[in-house]
Amino acid sequence: MTTQGHIYFDHAGTTPMEPRVLEAMLPYFTRLYGNASSVHTVGQEARYALDGARERVAQVLNCRNREIVFTSGGTESDNAAIQGAAIALEETGRHVVTASTEHHAVLHTCQVLENRGWEVTYLPVDDYGMVTPQAVHNAITAETALVSIMYANNEIGTINPIADIAAAVQARRQELNRTIVMHTDAVQAAGFLDLDVRRLGVDMMSLSGHKFYGPKGVGVLFLRRGVPYLPLITGGGQERERRSGTENVAGIVGLSVALQIADDNRQSVSAHCRALRDYIIDEITRRVPDCVLNGHPTERLPNNVNISIAGVDGEPILLGLDLQGIAASSGSACSSGSLEPSHVLLALGQTAETARGSLRITLGKDNTQAEVDRMLPALIGIISDLRALPSLTGTAHD
Repeated sequence: MTTQGHIYFDHAGTTPMEPRVLEAMLPYFTRLYGNASSVHTVGQEARYALDGARERVAQVLNCRNREIVFTSGGTESDNAAIQGAAIALEETGRHVVTASTEHHAVLHTCQVLENRGWEVTYLPVDDYGMVTPQAVHNAITAETALVSIMYANNEIGTINPIADIAAAVQARRQELNRTIVMHTDAVQAAGFLDLDVRRLGVDMMSLSGHKFYGPKGVGVLFLRRGVPYLPLITGGGQERERRSGTENVAGIVGLSVALQIADDNRQSVSAHCRALRDYIIDEITRRVPDCVLNGHPTERLPNNVNISIAGVDGEPILLGLDLQGIAASSGSACSSGSLEPSHVLLALGQTAETARGSLRITLGKDNTQAEVDRMLPALIGIISDLRALPSLTGTAHD
């Protein structure tokens, strides 16, 4: 997708809003402005829209309307799921199983629990960044209250076998005769993977609207009926007392429409992105020496390309692309002036130096072959120029 002269290849970061989504939202900023908790007609118009949005989301997830909780985004949904279930279950056990490659919204929340005296098992992953059901099964103990494993990795695109992992959790639940809640961060999965929570077998699922062409600042927590849970945000009792605060009706309506459209078009968009993805991977690995594809070669999101390039850092590659009007991202994050290597790539066994040379290209439904053909020579030229520069030791990359 080209925006104001730029080509956009960072859809894992955020997506542009679908025009039909904006159209559905606009009335709730103006004439349908009521508070959905109010009993008068203006408020009940908002309540009607809220109920309709909840039903649309529930249809995509194949769950009950009452099992949908609207939040401010994926980060809150992850925080609420993990802390809400953990606090409700801490008298029965204080152990969490997660993976070393989770999003920081999960990892930092687990660290909060550790500060409260919980034990957290951070499972290692294989060379492709995948968690095995057997590893989850083996990590569960008589103290385990919660398992949180992401559906698809936001950096490298690897898809975890969530249905099989959930089945392993269920087996241990029966063996130990105790409550163990299964959560998955599915923020990157929406629009590409099946979100049917019955087929997946999960108890909780987190989504974020701006990852599937919806608005920012609104998300979903699927909370299966009967799952022990205490709210993270209290006050007004909204969302059936599971998430207080006046509902963002416009955002919720937009999210629901975006999710419905994304799910309806999931097969065609996936096929479109997959073709471009495979072409990019083939071209880069063929034309750029000393680079490696990160993540699973086939069990990966259809739109995700993540490559580590020896001899260069990711940041100057991104800056070079941006100067040519091309937006991409890296597995690294610039913090306090220093480029820190991705914790995901380190978990795959890469050195810090290799991990710093990562590039993430994430495609969207409106990207074209022409945009890819403009990006590839620009990228290859930037890499070649950077490798030709003298290093700190005075030698160029061989």
